[in-house]
Amino acid sequence: MKTINKILLLFMFTGFGVACNDDFLEKLPETEIGTDNFFNTEEDLSIYANNFYSVFPGFGKYNADGATDNATTTGNTELKTMMTGTANSASITGGWNWGNLRSINLFLENIEGAQVSEEVKNHYEGIGRYFRAMFYMNMVLRYSDVPWYDVALGTADSELLYKGRDSREMVIDKVFEDYQFAAENVRTSSRTGEVNQWVVKTYMARHALYEGTYRKYHSELQLQETADKFIEIAKNMAMDVMDNGGFALFSTGEINNDYNSLFASTSLAGNPEIILHKVHKNDVLNSGFSQTVFGNYEVSPSKDLLQSYLMADGKYYSDQAGFEIKLFVEEFENRDPRLSQTYAYPGFELINTGTYTQGGGIYIQQLQKNFSGYHQIKGFVNETDITVSNSLDIPVLRYAEVLLTYAEAKAEMGQLTQADLDMTVNEIRFRVGMPALNMNPPVDPIQENRYPNIQGASSNWKELLEIRRERRVEMALEGLRHNDLMRWNAGKLLEAEPEGLYFPGLGKYDLTGDGIEDIILIPNSEAVPDGDDKESNELGEKLIYYRVGSQGEDASVYLKNGTSGTIQTVAERGIFEEPKYYYRPIPSTQVTINPNLTQIFGWD
Repeated sequence: MKTINKILLLFMFTGFGVACNDDFLEKLPETEIGTDNFFNTEEDLSIYANNFYSVFPGFGKYNADGATDNATTTGNTELKTMMTGTANSASITGGWNWGNLRSINLFLENIEGAQVSEEVKNHYEGIGRYFRAMFYMNMVLRYSDVPWYDVALGTADSELLYKGRDSREMVIDKVFEDYQFAAENVRTSSRTGEVNQWVVKTYMARHALYEGTYRKYHSELQLQETADKFIEIAKNMAMDVMDNGGFALFSTGEINNDYNSLFASTSLAGNPEIILHKVHKNDVLNSGFSQTVFGNYEVSPSKDLLQSYLMADGKYYSDQAGFEIKLFVEEFENRDPRLSQTYAYPGFELINTGTYTQGGGIYIQQLQKNFSGYHQIKGFVNETDITVSNSLDIPVLRYAEVLLTYAEAKAEMGQLTQADLDMTVNEIRFRVGMPALNMNPPVDPIQENRYPNIQGASSNWKELLEIRRERRVEMALEGLRHNDLMRWNAGKLLEAEPEGLYFPGLGKYDLTGDGIEDIILIPNSEAVPDGDDKESNELGEKLIYYRVGSQGEDASVYLKNGTSGTIQTVAERGIFEEPKYYYRPIPSTQVTINPNLTQIFGWD
């Protein structure tokens, strides 16, 4: 009964936090209910801290690249509103939510009174400060300068409630003070799915790399001289995890399966690569798995991402003559094995059919207007047992990211060596049987063109281009691409409309790799024949018909040139206005309430 009462108290506390999510300045009670009776034991602290874990991404992370150059989406995203609509503080209103911070600060204020040892107090203070650092990094990512609060605000705190923004410098310094305390005091081991010291240090490394490179490539902040301090933190934290965390890349030697298995597992416990994961169990805590990851719901992967994968011999895909007009089957020949563990490939057998009317068996790419024609299998559970998909564990932090963080930090500082590459990028490549990356690699003009500001950034700029490629490929469709483009000052890449499969003209095409045609493209001026009138292939199977045309026409698939070219997913992605769109406005309703909250970088 005592534990049940404590859980009920937790819900009361949580309710206060949620109540102020929609309006930061909503009135709060002068006194808290039950704080004197709750924060007493380690069990109390643990129960309350569990409230903070919703910050970690779930299954939706596999759809999070949809508004980047990695994938297209038919969803109504914030970036679409900004780049193609009317973008101002009245239309961009999400994100200004402070309830979670108040819950964290309430927790931190009450730890000292707990009847526990100093070690326990320090551990839970570290947990609280870690989650506060996470909260503020997410706010800085959106707004740059934000008000800093390290107390749980009440109605009497009018001066604090109506304060203006604090500088990015000040807030980030506070964030890394929190991270440092957590890194020194959170326990090194934990129960499965809980935060431990290695989780803290991995996020600290990720966010230090973000802040350091953001300052380096964004002159509008005028903070370039402080960039290396944070890149150094990223390097050191990553090295600590590498040297002392006991992690390793997951590998059984199955180069065509090991990578994909990380994202379709019902048990990641004990996996040497997993630093943190979300645990799910059918009918206890379901994973939230849905077939949206497979495609033709909202998100579909892009040709640009596909062309970033290397050939199996390590050469650039773009080194091939006519690479831009390769047919679907050819695109997957002799490629980095991660491509066919991320994209549905020619010959892929679909078992978990869901709403796909063609049914199970060898999958024929389903084409549809506004989708690329490529389908994602990373994160897709390809079996029909719902208890399996409901029990899907979600990797939140992988050791591969730590290796890439270290390599990028060393390259940004011009300190990279072959030994560094061998213990980071090349370990990742060897898992899938790819050749090593060596110092002074040849420059891929396409990759260089993606990042025109990189040549003067570091003496290791050539290596840095390939480290960025490796990060894009290894972490593809895991929700990191947007923040990477933002910190590299590469927002202009978002203006390019994502494209899909290439077709040289009308006619019949093989999409399964067996040499037998599966689909037929006809002009949109023609009607699709009735069932018996459809042509059959040499296997006696009816061809799948698609009416093709240009954007805006009555067609089932849009091609660049109307009857030929790449599949077009969207007519216009709009303009990425620099530096404005690297930031978000404070919602106008909040500025009306508190005029001290001024807008920055051209927002109104």
